Amino acid sequence: MKLVAAFLALLTLAGARLVAGPAVTPTKADVSYGPEPHQLMDICLPPNGAGPFPVVLFYGGIWQSDKHVPDPGRFFPNGCAVIAVETRGMQDAARAKISPPISVVLLDARRAVQFVRLHASEWNLDAQRIAVAGGSQAAIPALYVACEGEQANPESTDPVERVSTRVVCAGSYRGPGSIDPKRLLEWQPGDTWGAPALGCSFADSLKNREQLLPMIHQWSPDALLTKDAPPIYIQYDWGLTKPDDITEDNYRIHSPLLALGFQKLAEERGATCYVRFPGHDSEKYQDMWDFLVQELKSAAAR
Repeated sequence: MKLVAAFLALLTLAGARLVAGPAVTPTKADVSYGPEPHQLMDICLPPNGAGPFPVVLFYGGIWQSDKHVPDPGRFFPNGCAVIAVETRGMQDAARAKISPPISVVLLDARRAVQFVRLHASEWNLDAQRIAVAGGSQAAIPALYVACEGEQANPESTDPVERVSTRVVCAGSYRGPGSIDPKRLLEWQPGDTWGAPALGCSFADSLKNREQLLPMIHQWSPDALLTKDAPPIYIQYDWGLTKPDDITEDNYRIHSPLLALGFQKLAEERGATCYVRFPGHDSEKYQDMWDFLVQELKSAAAR
């Protein structure tokens, strides 16, 4: 288990390096959106413009909790705010014996959207123009929120839970779209990432998949994907051939074949999914960042 933790912590850091930009001082730092210590967010508003601003919630590591702000230069000049979201990690769930470990991450990801929408007017944000995104493993909570549909509970005693969970769009940077061991292997032979989310080894998750299906159907983005999902954009920075300086393990868990598999599933279900990687340009948008900005802008007209 220690080796798994070290490996996934490395993935978290790798994802942060890929998407992080110049340091930015949050407008509001370490805002608590729940009672747990790791339920925190940094709110970063553009220095210019009147607002209310559309906003991208960007999720941090999901094995070991962290948060980071993607390059604000991708958003501020376009009048978009950014919020770096820290969720409880799967390590937290494992220590608390919560099953499956991924559940705490995904419930926090949903709550973060509701919390931002509840406080949007207070923070000069547009409650109707919220997008979600994440890099590497942190793409899973973004895709989950997009794919699970409306989860507002009007009967809840918690005012946060009564707020809509719907988002305009979702971005995935080098991230998987599934925690289902069978589907991961179908999309990318040799990929063995998803098992920690289910609380067991990959071999055990594959062997016991039938027993784990209720969990997979409840928490895996691909299982929840329907035609009603908002547009999704998946970007990879490696092509269909492994670069010489990349290990086989690293390539398999960040292979664009995972994106193509998710896109095919989206097409079958009537959802919209764009994919970009070297040698495979996406239609309409330059990259994931352009997609997020343009979708938020066009949402104002809609």
